[in-house]
Amino acid sequence: MTTNQAEHARAFANLHKPGEPLLLPNAWDVASAVAIAGAGAKAIATTSAGVAWSLGVPDGAGLGAKRAAAVTARIVAALDVPVSADIEAGYEDVAATVTAVLQAGAVGVNIEDRRNGAGLYESAEQADRLAAARTAADGMPFWINARTDVFLGGTGRIDDALDRSAAYAAAGADSLFVPGLVDPAAIAELAAGPLPVAVMAWPGAPSVAELAAAGAVRISLGSAIAQAAYAVAVRAAAAAASFPRSETRPAATPGVPTNAELRASSQPTRYPDGADRTGMPIHPCRFGARQRRTALPARLAAG
Repeated sequence: MTTNQAEHARAFANLHKPGEPLLLPNAWDVASAVAIAGAGAKAIATTSAGVAWSLGVPDGAGLGAKRAAAVTARIVAALDVPVSADIEAGYEDVAATVTAVLQAGAVGVNIEDRRNGAGLYESAEQADRLAAARTAADGMPFWINARTDVFLGGTGRIDDALDRSAAYAAAGADSLFVPGLVDPAAIAELAAGPLPVAVMAWPGAPSVAELAAAGAVRISLGSAIAQAAYAVAVRAAAAAASFPRSETRPAATPGVPTNAELRASSQPTRYPDGADRTGMPIHPCRFGARQRRTALPARLAAG
């Protein structure tokens, strides 16, 4: 871990505050990450679903450690904010995957307890996997957000989530991520347990203020921004098909980085250790302001 990465890791940890949760948008490539940072995000997490879709593979362990680390490295190289990587369940070897994204510059990970299409890992088995991840971090200040799908594909019981929280805390996790849980009273009960609680917001969920009052220290958006972006693409394409031939194309969307801005500061992709492993272009633009497992949604146009 480089000095800058360690500083980002400490800053990232300090952003998880009861009463003032970290609002964590999820990016899927360099351009989305740059745009999100430009909107003022203090940190960025990747969305495994969005990354997978952008590379033409299905969400749900189809991404793989190598591709997850490569995308993480490009995003880290382009930004000056902490980046956390979604590594799903850790792929073939959770320790090796943590090592890969740590070397790519990430300051934390999401690790989930859902098996590939086969329910959830038993609590003790998942705790062993989290312990392996913590060992792989090798004493670095690396935030492990232990995701449990108890409320998406498990029992849906608070006592089950609390049991997992205790086991995951003992294994070295820093927070418990409970996508699918939006009941403030249940969130408050979990927040009083062994680990700080991270939640996912979506339309119809309680407000940020309500989630903060319930004790959430982190609120993320999962694949929502990626889905919204694809929905915009669908609508724009449909609108373009109906343009009169004499009509000029629509103006650029305000706030979105232009190709000229990206090109002006392009450089080769470099990992934190200085090695250029991909030879692909990266665009380290700086801006002033500091789920569910599915295939690519079929009804993006409705979004």
